Order: sequence, then structure tokens, then C-alpha cells
Amino acid sequence: MKNIVIIGFMATGKSTVGRRLAQRLKRPFIDTDKEIEAITGKTVAQIFARDGEKRFRSEENLLVKKLVLKEGLVIATGGGIVLNPENFRLFQRNDILIALTAAPDVIYQRVKGKRHRPLLAGGDLRENIETLLQDRESIYKEADLTVDTGLYSVNETVEQIISYLAERKSL
Repeated sequence: MKNIVIIGFMATGKSTVGRRLAQRLKRPFIDTDKEIEAITGKTVAQIFARDGEKRFRSEENLLVKKLVLKEGLVIATGGGIVLNPENFRLFQRNDILIALTAAPDVIYQRVKGKRHRPLLAGGDLRENIETLLQDRESIYKEADLTVDTGLYSVNETVEQIISYLAERKSL
């Protein structure tokens, strides 16, 4: 049974949707950021601040290599995990990729009061969101299914994913 891997930009609901989807499908749920925090004993923000983005991305890659050897998981990823072409290829080859998207204004509203997003620190928040989205958009578009969480509730998003999986006979 293939893993279901949820990719997408920050604040698109990957963890929330992933957790709910895993409950509905009665599958184990993994949040890659939480797994990395458990492995390293540091928060994502601490890793970025103390060790840099390169170290964080290498932790992601090690985790991806472990996760693709497992089956039947629902995996919510960090927004940038697919920036590493190897991570994307591994997920694409072994799993079902679901991309969650939202318009820049929706993402802005969701993150504007939060200070734990290292990649959004400094500069104009809207501009940072738009730049990062543009950089990642083509990767997210390669997913098997894309759902705009700015248009649908968590439950509606989960239903769309379940319908897609049922059509593919991947439940």
C-alpha cells in the first residue's frame, strides 16, 4: 500500500489535512518537521538559526530515504522538502503525491501573526511569500492531485483526496 505524501507551501494545511486523512483512512500519520525535531532534539526554527537551512534540508533528505521504505503512511511534509530533486523523485516513484495550495493572500492571512517561519523572516512578508511560491510552484504542480485549501474546508479537502484515492483504487 503506497504512502500518501502531502506536499505544498507553508500554511496550506498539510499537517491538519494529513492528520485528519490518516484518521479517516486508519493509517499512521507522520509530520516530517515533527520527526526531524524529535530526531535532532531541536525545533525547526532552532535548526535554521543554529545550523542553517542546508543542515535542515539534509535532515529532510535522510528522513525521506527512511520513509519511502515504509508503506501505508500518510506523510505531511515541510513546504520545502521537494526542493531537493532527490526527495521529489523518491516520493514520486514510491508514493501518491497530494499538493495543497492556496493563494498568496490566503497564506499571508494564515501566517501574518506567526513568528516561527524562518524562511519568512525579514523583509516584506507578502513579497517573501510570493517569491517562495513562485520558486516552488512548478514542483508542486507535478503532484498527482492538487487541492486549493483556500477554497475548501479541511473536511472538504479530505473528501476530495479520498475520492481521488478511491478512483485510483489506492485506498
